[in-house]
Amino acid sequence: MTSAGSSPLAVPRLVVAAPASGSGKTTVATGLMAAFAERGLSVSPHKVGPDYIDPGYHALATGRPGRNLDPYLCGPERVAPLFLHGAAGCELAVVEGVMGLFDGASGHGELGSTAQVAKLLRAPVVLVVDAASQARSVAALVHGFASWDTGVRIGGVVLNRVGSDRHKAVLREALDEAGVPVLGALRRDDALRVPSRHLGLVPAAERRAEAARWIRAAAAQVRASCDLAALWALARSAPPLDAAPWDPAAEVGPVPSRTGRPVVAVAAGPAFSFAYPEHTELLEAAGAEVALFDPLADEALPAGTSGIVVGGGFPEVHAPALSANTALRKAIAAFGGPIAAECAGLLYLVRDLDGAEMCGVLDATAVMTERLTLGYREAVALGDSVLAAEGTRLRGHEFHRTVVRPGPGAPAPAWGFTAPERGTEGFVSANVHASYLHVHWSAEPSLARRFVERCAAWACV
Repeated sequence: MTSAGSSPLAVPRLVVAAPASGSGKTTVATGLMAAFAERGLSVSPHKVGPDYIDPGYHALATGRPGRNLDPYLCGPERVAPLFLHGAAGCELAVVEGVMGLFDGASGHGELGSTAQVAKLLRAPVVLVVDAASQARSVAALVHGFASWDTGVRIGGVVLNRVGSDRHKAVLREALDEAGVPVLGALRRDDALRVPSRHLGLVPAAERRAEAARWIRAAAAQVRASCDLAALWALARSAPPLDAAPWDPAAEVGPVPSRTGRPVVAVAAGPAFSFAYPEHTELLEAAGAEVALFDPLADEALPAGTSGIVVGGGFPEVHAPALSANTALRKAIAAFGGPIAAECAGLLYLVRDLDGAEMCGVLDATAVMTERLTLGYREAVALGDSVLAAEGTRLRGHEFHRTVVRPGPGAPAPAWGFTAPERGTEGFVSANVHASYLHVHWSAEPSLARRFVERCAAWACV
Protein backbone atom coordinates (compact mmCIF):
# COMPACT_ATOMS: atom_id res chain seq x y z
CA MET A 1 0.00 0.00 0.00
CA THR A 2 1.59 3.26 -1.11
CA SER A 3 0.63 6.90 -1.36
CA ALA A 4 2.08 9.74 -3.37
CA GLY A 5 1.15 12.18 -0.58
CA SER A 6 -1.88 14.35 -0.05
CA SER A 7 -2.89 17.96 -0.39
CA PRO A 8 -3.11 19.56 3.07
CA LEU A 9 -6.84 20.06 2.50
CA ALA A 10 -7.56 16.59 1.08
CA VAL A 11 -5.89 14.23 3.52
CA PRO A 12 -7.49 10.76 3.50
CA ARG A 13 -9.29 10.20 6.79
CA LEU A 14 -11.48 7.87 8.83
CA VAL A 15 -13.52 8.42 11.97
CA VAL A 16 -13.72 5.33 14.19
CA ALA A 17 -16.98 5.40 16.17
CA ALA A 18 -19.24 2.99 18.05
CA PRO A 19 -22.82 2.67 19.30
CA ALA A 20 -21.61 2.97 22.91
CA SER A 21 -18.55 3.20 25.13
CA GLY A 22 -16.73 -0.08 25.69
CA SER A 23 -17.31 -1.36 22.15
CA GLY A 24 -13.62 -1.45 21.20
CA LYS A 25 -13.00 1.94 19.55
CA THR A 26 -9.56 2.38 21.12
CA THR A 27 -8.40 -1.09 20.08
CA VAL A 28 -9.58 -0.68 16.49
CA ALA A 29 -8.48 2.94 16.06
CA THR A 30 -5.04 2.40 17.59
CA GLY A 31 -4.63 -0.89 15.73
CA LEU A 32 -5.48 0.82 12.45
CA MET A 33 -3.03 3.64 13.15
CA ALA A 34 -0.23 1.18 13.89
CA ALA A 35 -1.07 -1.17 11.01
CA PHE A 36 -1.05 1.63 8.44
CA ALA A 37 2.09 3.15 9.94
CA GLU A 38 3.82 -0.24 9.65
CA ARG A 39 2.99 -0.17 5.95
CA GLY A 40 4.94 3.06 5.53
CA LEU A 41 2.17 5.64 5.71
CA SER A 42 2.57 8.76 7.82
CA VAL A 43 -0.51 8.63 10.06
CA SER A 44 -1.99 11.58 11.94
CA PRO A 45 -3.78 10.49 15.15
CA HIS A 46 -6.78 12.35 16.60
CA LYS A 47 -9.29 11.88 19.41
CA VAL A 48 -12.76 13.40 19.76
CA GLY A 49 -13.37 15.04 23.14
CA PRO A 50 -11.16 16.15 26.03
CA ASP A 51 -9.58 12.75 26.84
CA TYR A 52 -5.79 12.77 27.29
CA ILE A 53 -5.20 9.04 27.75
CA ASP A 54 -6.12 7.58 24.35
CA PRO A 55 -3.93 10.14 22.50
CA GLY A 56 -0.94 8.80 24.45
CA TYR A 57 -1.48 5.37 22.90
CA HIS A 58 -2.10 6.97 19.50
CA ALA A 59 1.22 8.79 19.72
CA LEU A 60 3.08 5.55 20.44
CA ALA A 61 1.35 3.88 17.49
CA THR A 62 2.19 6.61 14.98
CA GLY A 63 5.23 8.50 16.27
CA ARG A 64 3.26 11.75 16.08
CA PRO A 65 1.49 13.78 18.79
CA GLY A 66 -2.04 12.62 19.55
CA ARG A 67 -4.35 15.60 19.05
CA ASN A 68 -7.84 16.27 20.38
CA LEU A 69 -10.78 17.58 18.39
CA ASP A 70 -13.37 18.96 20.79
CA PRO A 71 -16.15 21.18 19.42
CA TYR A 72 -17.30 22.05 22.95
CA LEU A 73 -13.93 23.20 24.24
CA CYS A 74 -12.56 24.70 21.02
CA GLY A 75 -15.68 25.66 19.06
CA PRO A 76 -16.99 23.81 16.00
CA GLU A 77 -15.34 26.39 13.73
CA ARG A 78 -11.87 25.29 14.90
CA VAL A 79 -12.30 21.53 14.41
CA ALA A 80 -11.33 21.41 10.73
CA PRO A 81 -8.45 23.93 11.09
CA LEU A 82 -7.01 22.05 14.10
CA PHE A 83 -7.38 18.76 12.21
CA LEU A 84 -5.56 20.13 9.17
CA HIS A 85 -2.81 21.56 11.37
CA GLY A 86 -2.24 18.20 13.02
CA ALA A 87 -2.47 16.25 9.78
CA ALA A 88 -0.07 18.49 7.83
CA GLY A 89 2.35 16.35 5.83
CA CYS A 90 0.49 13.11 6.59
CA GLU A 91 -0.94 10.59 4.16
CA LEU A 92 -3.74 9.34 6.42
CA ALA A 93 -5.61 10.56 9.50
CA VAL A 94 -7.49 8.33 11.91
CA VAL A 95 -9.90 9.97 14.37
CA GLU A 96 -11.06 7.97 17.37
CA GLY A 97 -14.53 8.97 18.55
CA VAL A 98 -15.89 9.42 22.04
CA MET A 99 -18.70 7.49 23.79
CA GLY A 100 -21.49 6.53 21.39
CA LEU A 101 -21.56 8.06 17.90
CA PHE A 102 -24.28 10.60 18.71
CA ASP A 103 -23.37 11.29 22.36
CA GLY A 104 -22.05 14.76 23.11
CA ALA A 105 -22.15 17.49 25.74
CA SER A 106 -25.19 16.92 27.94
CA GLY A 107 -27.99 19.33 27.13
CA HIS A 108 -26.30 20.68 23.99
CA GLY A 109 -27.68 18.43 21.26
CA GLU A 110 -24.96 17.08 18.97
CA LEU A 111 -22.31 19.50 20.28
CA GLY A 112 -19.13 17.62 21.14
CA SER A 113 -20.28 14.35 19.60
CA THR A 114 -18.34 12.11 17.24
CA ALA A 115 -21.14 12.58 14.71
CA GLN A 116 -20.63 16.34 14.75
CA VAL A 117 -16.87 15.97 14.25
CA ALA A 118 -17.41 13.51 11.37
CA LYS A 119 -19.67 16.03 9.68
CA LEU A 120 -17.29 18.93 10.28
CA LEU A 121 -14.48 16.87 8.75
CA ARG A 122 -16.65 15.40 5.96
CA ALA A 123 -15.13 12.08 6.98
CA PRO A 124 -16.53 8.56 6.52
CA VAL A 125 -17.29 6.67 9.73
CA VAL A 126 -16.19 3.15 10.57
CA LEU A 127 -18.66 1.82 13.16
CA VAL A 128 -17.15 -0.60 15.69
CA VAL A 129 -19.86 -2.94 16.99
CA ASP A 130 -19.43 -5.24 19.98
CA ALA A 131 -21.03 -8.38 18.56
CA ALA A 132 -20.37 -10.64 21.55
CA SER A 133 -24.06 -11.05 22.41
CA GLN A 134 -25.66 -10.45 19.00
CA ALA A 135 -26.52 -12.31 15.83
CA ARG A 136 -28.98 -10.98 13.18
CA SER A 137 -29.96 -8.12 15.51
CA VAL A 138 -26.69 -6.46 14.58
CA ALA A 139 -28.26 -5.45 11.26
CA ALA A 140 -31.08 -3.56 12.98
CA LEU A 141 -28.59 -1.79 15.22
CA VAL A 142 -26.36 -0.72 12.34
CA HIS A 143 -29.33 0.25 10.17
CA GLY A 144 -30.58 2.53 12.93
CA PHE A 145 -27.21 4.25 13.31
CA ALA A 146 -26.75 4.58 9.56
CA SER A 147 -30.17 6.17 9.04
CA TRP A 148 -30.43 8.36 12.16
CA ASP A 149 -28.54 11.33 10.67
CA THR A 150 -28.09 11.40 6.90
CA GLY A 151 -25.28 13.92 7.32
CA VAL A 152 -23.15 11.16 8.84
CA ARG A 153 -21.77 8.68 6.30
CA ILE A 154 -21.18 5.25 7.80
CA GLY A 155 -18.82 3.63 5.35
CA GLY A 156 -18.67 0.24 6.99
CA VAL A 157 -18.58 -1.82 10.15
CA VAL A 158 -15.84 -3.52 12.11
CA LEU A 159 -17.26 -6.29 14.26
CA ASN A 160 -15.55 -6.80 17.60
CA ARG A 161 -15.45 -9.75 20.00
CA VAL A 162 -16.69 -12.24 17.42
CA GLY A 163 -16.89 -15.70 18.93
CA SER A 164 -16.39 -18.12 16.03
CA ASP A 165 -16.35 -18.52 12.26
CA ARG A 166 -20.05 -19.46 12.41
CA HIS A 167 -20.83 -16.36 14.46
CA LYS A 168 -18.94 -14.19 11.95
CA ALA A 169 -20.84 -15.74 9.03
CA VAL A 170 -24.22 -15.01 10.64
CA LEU A 171 -23.23 -11.42 11.35
CA ARG A 172 -21.92 -10.86 7.82
CA GLU A 173 -25.06 -12.33 6.27
CA ALA A 174 -27.28 -10.03 8.32
CA LEU A 175 -25.23 -6.95 7.45
CA ASP A 176 -25.16 -7.90 3.77
CA GLU A 177 -28.97 -7.80 3.87
CA ALA A 178 -28.75 -4.34 5.45
CA GLY A 179 -26.40 -3.15 2.72
CA VAL A 180 -23.56 -2.14 5.07
CA PRO A 181 -20.07 -3.44 4.25
CA VAL A 182 -18.21 -5.44 6.89
CA LEU A 183 -14.64 -4.13 6.88
CA GLY A 184 -13.34 -6.35 9.63
CA ALA A 185 -14.19 -8.90 12.31
CA LEU A 186 -11.99 -9.14 15.40
CA ARG A 187 -12.09 -12.21 17.60
CA ARG A 188 -12.40 -12.07 21.37
CA ASP A 189 -8.90 -11.62 22.75
CA ASP A 190 -8.10 -10.97 26.40
CA ALA A 191 -4.60 -9.85 25.37
CA LEU A 192 -6.17 -6.68 23.97
CA ARG A 193 -7.49 -5.52 27.33
CA VAL A 194 -5.79 -2.40 28.69
CA PRO A 195 -5.48 -2.09 32.49
CA SER A 196 -7.72 0.53 34.09
CA ARG A 197 -7.94 2.32 37.40
CA HIS A 198 -9.98 5.10 39.07
CA LEU A 199 -10.04 7.49 36.05
CA GLY A 200 -9.96 5.03 33.15
CA LEU A 201 -7.09 3.42 31.24
CA VAL A 202 -3.59 3.57 32.68
CA PRO A 203 -1.71 6.17 30.58
CA ALA A 204 0.87 4.93 28.08
CA ALA A 205 3.46 7.23 29.68
CA GLU A 206 3.33 5.06 32.82
CA ARG A 207 3.69 1.72 31.00
CA ARG A 208 5.54 2.41 27.76
CA ALA A 209 6.95 -1.09 27.24
CA GLU A 210 3.62 -2.78 28.00
CA ALA A 211 1.76 -0.18 25.92
CA ALA A 212 4.05 -0.81 22.96
CA ARG A 213 3.37 -4.56 23.22
CA TRP A 214 -0.38 -3.92 23.38
CA ILE A 215 -0.18 -1.70 20.28
CA ARG A 216 1.68 -4.41 18.38
CA ALA A 217 -0.98 -6.93 19.40
CA ALA A 218 -3.80 -4.58 18.32
CA ALA A 219 -2.07 -3.94 14.99
CA ALA A 220 -1.65 -7.69 14.44
CA GLN A 221 -5.37 -8.28 15.11
CA VAL A 222 -6.32 -5.50 12.71
CA ARG A 223 -3.97 -6.75 9.98
CA ALA A 224 -5.36 -10.28 10.31
CA SER A 225 -9.02 -9.34 10.67
CA CYS A 226 -9.65 -6.13 8.69
CA ASP A 227 -9.66 -5.30 5.00
CA LEU A 228 -6.99 -2.62 5.01
CA ALA A 229 -7.30 -2.04 1.27
CA ALA A 230 -11.03 -1.32 1.63
CA LEU A 231 -10.41 0.93 4.63
CA TRP A 232 -7.70 2.82 2.71
CA ALA A 233 -10.11 3.28 -0.23
CA LEU A 234 -12.79 4.52 2.16
CA ALA A 235 -10.36 7.01 3.72
CA ARG A 236 -9.41 8.31 0.27
CA SER A 237 -13.06 8.94 -0.55
CA ALA A 238 -13.16 11.87 1.89
CA PRO A 239 -13.45 15.14 -0.05
CA PRO A 240 -11.23 18.22 0.41
CA LEU A 241 -12.01 20.46 3.36
CA ASP A 242 -12.94 24.10 2.89
CA ALA A 243 -10.77 25.40 5.71
CA ALA A 244 -7.28 26.71 6.38
CA PRO A 245 -4.96 24.91 8.81
CA TRP A 246 -4.81 26.37 12.31
CA ASP A 247 -1.70 28.52 12.78
CA PRO A 248 -0.49 29.20 16.33
CA ALA A 249 1.54 32.23 15.26
CA ALA A 250 -1.46 33.82 13.58
CA GLU A 251 -3.62 33.03 16.62
CA VAL A 252 -1.20 34.66 19.06
CA GLY A 253 -0.51 37.67 16.83
CA PRO A 254 2.63 39.82 16.61
CA VAL A 255 5.04 39.27 19.49
CA PRO A 256 6.86 42.26 21.04
CA SER A 257 10.61 42.34 20.41
CA ARG A 258 12.51 41.08 23.46
CA THR A 259 16.05 40.35 24.47
CA GLY A 260 15.99 36.58 24.55
CA ARG A 261 13.07 34.23 24.96
CA PRO A 262 11.64 33.64 28.44
CA VAL A 263 12.04 30.02 29.51
CA VAL A 264 8.73 28.35 30.40
CA ALA A 265 9.25 25.11 32.28
CA VAL A 266 6.49 22.62 31.43
CA ALA A 267 5.97 19.60 33.69
CA ALA A 268 6.05 16.23 31.89
CA GLY A 269 6.79 12.59 32.64
CA PRO A 270 4.57 9.83 34.03
CA ALA A 271 2.92 11.97 36.74
CA PHE A 272 2.01 14.85 34.39
CA SER A 273 1.31 13.30 31.01
CA PHE A 274 -1.91 15.20 30.23
CA ALA A 275 -1.05 17.96 27.76
CA TYR A 276 -2.54 19.28 24.54
CA PRO A 277 0.36 19.78 22.06
CA GLU A 278 -1.22 23.03 20.91
CA HIS A 279 -0.39 24.58 24.31
CA THR A 280 3.33 24.18 23.73
CA GLU A 281 2.94 25.45 20.17
CA LEU A 282 1.10 28.55 21.40
CA LEU A 283 3.70 29.23 24.11
CA GLU A 284 6.46 29.03 21.51
CA ALA A 285 4.50 31.20 19.08
CA ALA A 286 4.08 33.77 21.86
CA GLY A 287 7.85 33.97 22.20
CA ALA A 288 8.69 31.43 24.89
CA GLU A 289 11.39 28.80 24.98
CA VAL A 290 9.65 25.68 26.31
CA ALA A 291 11.75 23.41 28.53
CA LEU A 292 10.26 20.13 29.76
CA PHE A 293 11.01 18.81 33.24
CA ASP A 294 9.96 15.67 35.12
CA PRO A 295 8.90 16.32 38.74
CA LEU A 296 9.54 12.65 39.52
CA ALA A 297 13.17 12.72 38.41
CA ASP A 298 14.53 16.27 38.06
CA GLU A 299 15.81 17.91 41.23
CA ALA A 300 15.91 21.43 39.79
CA LEU A 301 13.92 23.58 37.42
CA PRO A 302 15.38 24.11 33.93
CA ALA A 303 18.07 26.76 33.79
CA GLY A 304 16.71 30.28 33.48
CA THR A 305 13.11 29.34 34.24
CA SER A 306 10.87 32.41 34.29
CA GLY A 307 7.49 30.61 34.27
CA ILE A 308 6.10 27.19 35.16
CA VAL A 309 3.21 25.26 33.60
CA VAL A 310 2.00 22.15 35.44
CA GLY A 311 -0.78 20.37 33.58
CA GLY A 312 -2.84 17.26 34.23
CA GLY A 313 -1.97 13.72 35.16
CA PHE A 314 -2.03 11.43 38.17
CA PRO A 315 -0.11 12.96 41.09
CA GLU A 316 -2.28 10.92 43.47
CA VAL A 317 -0.75 7.74 42.03
CA HIS A 318 2.78 9.13 42.26
CA ALA A 319 2.37 11.17 45.46
CA PRO A 320 5.08 9.35 47.47
CA ALA A 321 7.67 9.78 44.70
CA LEU A 322 6.72 13.41 44.08
CA SER A 323 6.96 14.08 47.79
CA ALA A 324 10.36 12.38 47.98
CA ASN A 325 11.79 14.85 45.44
CA THR A 326 12.29 17.46 48.14
CA ALA A 327 14.78 19.55 46.19
CA LEU A 328 12.37 20.25 43.33
CA ARG A 329 9.42 20.87 45.66
CA LYS A 330 11.46 23.47 47.53
CA ALA A 331 12.62 25.07 44.28
CA ILE A 332 9.03 25.49 43.11
CA ALA A 333 7.92 26.80 46.51
CA ALA A 334 10.68 29.43 46.40
CA PHE A 335 10.24 30.29 42.72
CA GLY A 336 7.88 33.25 43.08
CA GLY A 337 7.35 33.73 39.33
CA PRO A 338 4.33 33.01 37.12
CA ILE A 339 2.80 29.55 37.54
CA ALA A 340 -0.18 28.12 35.62
CA ALA A 341 -1.49 24.83 36.96
CA GLU A 342 -4.53 22.72 36.16
CA CYS A 343 -5.97 19.68 37.91
CA ALA A 344 -2.90 17.55 38.69
CA GLY A 345 -0.88 20.75 38.75
CA LEU A 346 -3.25 22.20 41.32
CA LEU A 347 -2.74 19.13 43.53
CA TYR A 348 1.03 19.41 43.19
CA LEU A 349 0.98 23.01 44.44
CA VAL A 350 -0.98 22.40 47.68
CA ARG A 351 0.62 21.65 51.06
CA ASP A 352 -0.11 17.93 51.01
CA LEU A 353 -1.99 15.29 49.03
CA ASP A 354 -3.40 12.48 51.17
CA GLY A 355 -0.74 13.30 53.74
CA ALA A 356 2.19 13.35 51.29
CA GLU A 357 4.00 16.71 51.25
CA MET A 358 3.64 18.66 48.03
CA CYS A 359 5.09 22.05 47.03
CA GLY A 360 3.19 24.21 49.50
CA VAL A 361 2.71 27.09 47.05
CA LEU A 362 -0.99 27.13 48.04
CA ASP A 363 -2.37 27.04 51.58
CA ALA A 364 -4.62 24.07 50.91
CA THR A 365 -4.70 20.30 51.25
CA ALA A 366 -6.06 17.63 48.90
CA VAL A 367 -7.58 14.22 49.53
CA MET A 368 -8.84 11.37 47.36
CA THR A 369 -12.58 10.63 47.54
CA GLU A 370 -14.98 8.06 46.10
CA ARG A 371 -16.88 10.75 44.20
CA LEU A 372 -16.09 11.34 40.54
CA THR A 373 -16.32 14.95 39.35
CA LEU A 374 -16.73 14.82 35.59
CA GLY A 375 -18.14 17.07 32.91
CA TYR A 376 -17.90 20.14 30.74
CA ARG A 377 -18.04 23.54 32.41
CA GLU A 378 -18.53 27.18 31.42
CA ALA A 379 -16.64 29.66 33.55
CA VAL A 380 -15.63 33.30 33.88
CA ALA A 381 -12.37 34.63 35.38
CA LEU A 382 -13.16 36.37 38.66
CA GLY A 383 -10.02 38.49 38.66
CA ASP A 384 -6.84 39.25 36.76
CA SER A 385 -4.20 36.54 36.81
CA VAL A 386 -1.03 35.52 35.02
CA LEU A 387 -3.23 33.44 32.72
CA ALA A 388 -6.50 35.31 32.15
CA ALA A 389 -7.87 38.82 32.41
CA GLU A 390 -10.83 39.41 34.68
CA GLY A 391 -14.06 38.64 32.84
CA THR A 392 -12.51 36.13 30.42
CA ARG A 393 -15.17 33.56 29.57
CA LEU A 394 -14.29 30.08 28.39
CA ARG A 395 -15.23 26.44 28.46
CA GLY A 396 -13.34 23.70 30.26
CA HIS A 397 -13.58 20.16 31.51
CA GLU A 398 -13.31 18.61 34.98
CA PHE A 399 -12.22 15.03 35.63
CA HIS A 400 -11.01 14.07 39.11
CA ARG A 401 -11.73 12.15 42.30
CA THR A 402 -9.99 14.54 44.67
CA VAL A 403 -11.18 17.45 46.79
CA VAL A 404 -9.05 20.48 47.67
CA ARG A 405 -9.65 22.06 51.08
CA PRO A 406 -8.44 25.67 51.37
CA GLY A 407 -6.63 26.87 54.48
CA PRO A 408 -6.99 30.36 55.99
CA GLY A 409 -4.22 31.71 53.77
CA ALA A 410 -5.58 30.34 50.51
CA PRO A 411 -5.82 32.85 47.64
CA ALA A 412 -9.04 34.06 46.00
CA PRO A 413 -10.95 31.72 43.65
CA ALA A 414 -9.98 31.67 39.99
CA TRP A 415 -13.25 30.90 38.21
CA GLY A 416 -16.93 31.45 38.72
CA PHE A 417 -19.08 28.87 36.97
CA THR A 418 -21.92 30.16 34.84
CA ALA A 419 -24.11 27.46 36.40
CA PRO A 420 -24.71 29.20 39.76
CA GLU A 421 -25.09 25.97 41.70
CA ARG A 422 -21.45 25.12 40.96
CA GLY A 423 -20.13 28.24 42.69
CA THR A 424 -16.44 29.09 42.34
CA GLU A 425 -13.29 27.07 41.77
CA GLY A 426 -9.50 27.29 41.78
CA PHE A 427 -7.05 29.83 43.22
CA VAL A 428 -5.48 33.08 42.00
CA SER A 429 -2.67 35.02 43.65
CA ALA A 430 -0.20 37.58 42.32
CA ASN A 431 1.70 35.09 40.17
CA VAL A 432 -0.25 31.83 40.46
CA HIS A 433 -3.29 30.53 38.60
CA ALA A 434 -4.31 27.04 39.77
CA SER A 435 -7.55 25.27 38.95
CA TYR A 436 -9.18 21.89 38.36
CA LEU A 437 -10.43 23.14 35.00
CA HIS A 438 -8.78 21.65 31.90
CA VAL A 439 -8.86 24.27 29.13
CA HIS A 440 -7.86 24.00 25.46
CA TRP A 441 -5.89 27.18 24.82
CA SER A 442 -6.65 27.17 21.10
CA ALA A 443 -10.10 28.53 22.00
CA GLU A 444 -8.50 31.46 23.86
CA PRO A 445 -4.94 32.06 22.55
CA SER A 446 -4.71 35.16 24.74
CA LEU A 447 -3.98 32.78 27.64
CA ALA A 448 -0.64 31.80 26.12
CA ARG A 449 0.22 35.34 25.07
CA ARG A 450 -0.62 36.78 28.50
CA PHE A 451 1.33 34.08 30.34
CA VAL A 452 4.46 34.54 28.22
CA GLU A 453 4.26 38.32 28.67
CA ARG A 454 4.17 37.86 32.45
CA CYS A 455 7.07 35.42 32.24
CA ALA A 456 9.10 37.90 30.16
CA ALA A 457 8.39 40.65 32.69
CA TRP A 458 9.45 38.37 35.54
CA ALA A 459 12.68 37.47 33.74
CA CYS A 460 13.56 41.16 33.60
CA VAL A 461 13.02 41.76 37.33
